[in-house]
Amino acid sequence: MRLFDQQEAEHFDRAQPLAARMRPEHIADFVGQSHFLGPDKLLNRMLRADRLSSLVFFGPPGTGKTSLAQLIARDTRREFRELNATASGVQQLRKELQRSRDHLAATGRQSVLFIDELHRFSKSQQDVLLPDVESGVICLIGATTANPFFSLVAPLVSRSQIFEFHALAPTEIEQLLLRALSDPVRGLGQLQLTMDPAALEFLTDICDGDARRALSALEIGALSLDASQKRLTLEVVQESIQRKAIRYDADGDDHYDAASALIKSMRGSDPDSAVYWLARMLEAGEDPRFLARRIVIAASEDVGNADPQALLVAAASAQTVETVGMPECRIALAQAVTYIATAPKSNAALRAIDSALSDVRTHSVLPVPVALRDAHFSGARVLGRGTGYQNPHSATETVSEPHHLGVNRTYYRPTNRGYEAQIQQRMEPPANDSTGHNQHDPNNA
Repeated sequence: MRLFDQQEAEHFDRAQPLAARMRPEHIADFVGQSHFLGPDKLLNRMLRADRLSSLVFFGPPGTGKTSLAQLIARDTRREFRELNATASGVQQLRKELQRSRDHLAATGRQSVLFIDELHRFSKSQQDVLLPDVESGVICLIGATTANPFFSLVAPLVSRSQIFEFHALAPTEIEQLLLRALSDPVRGLGQLQLTMDPAALEFLTDICDGDARRALSALEIGALSLDASQKRLTLEVVQESIQRKAIRYDADGDDHYDAASALIKSMRGSDPDSAVYWLARMLEAGEDPRFLARRIVIAASEDVGNADPQALLVAAASAQTVETVGMPECRIALAQAVTYIATAPKSNAALRAIDSALSDVRTHSVLPVPVALRDAHFSGARVLGRGTGYQNPHSATETVSEPHHLGVNRTYYRPTNRGYEAQIQQRMEPPANDSTGHNQHDPNNA
């Protein structure tokens, strides 16, 4: 029976991909996430003190969330239990919690309950965890690629320490690849391969900080070589990895972060950055209509009357999206993005409407002055409607007093940038010459 168990274990070990075999065996071997796992950082201190609360690991795939959870259980001598939220229901969850209670009663030791894709649990399923998390029966470690502040229930978030995982740096990916290439037991060391520097650089760059993706490509490249070949070239690794898929959650942080970067790049007059974020979102499958709407908003919000043409270009790009579609509409979107990024900037129109809205909402509503009220009905003159109205087309002098509002308030303050500088000049009070005539009156020309 023991031989069968040993053979069974060996079969499972051989079936494991390289990325699984190369999981670190000790926390000291863990690569990356030094911002919370480095010396004297929070998680390191918690491990040294052996005072673990529930943890939520949040970040992109292939950054070590599962590996670190296993290491924590191993180094703290806790029972490790694992569930995947996509394949587990409440009944299985309750069963694992009961096992953890039994283990604590028998040994006095907590269990680590690792739940992958924790955000896939419904709110009611997450609520089931709360009593045992609160009482310390389990050390919950949840892994998620979704922002926990949006995807997890507030009571669970408040009872957990949240650690955000970052994509691995190229030097860290390189370290993992070289470790796998040289390890004779778990890695590919027995093959005695070398890797060209260009191939190593390519893998560290294209994997986007995802260690699993890099190690999988390395394994395919190594195992696909003929027995006589001992060198991994650039051509080999290029054929060992698919065209990279952009990590992009259309309803999550990726969507909102990239959109924010696009808008701020246009606002910051950086056309190269703006085009990059546009390209990233298009390549990830973002709806071009969403991008067109954001570009139209930016044309008014950030450029405004400093260059009124920007709104026309943006609106034309939105129309192009509707009539032409992808992939050709990408050109119109790029034209609009670069135009807005390089245009002079003014948010005077935005400030004007927000200031006026604030007055409408927080002060007494101003009545329409009698002179401006509708006089196109029988009896309007009897009521005095329209009395005193001066039509600017027939006036001999420019009327400068705030007669259209009835009170003296200023909302629109044009800047001195772009076309708005001309608007600012036109809005200045008219100057009189020595004869008392208005110099800006066209009738004096």
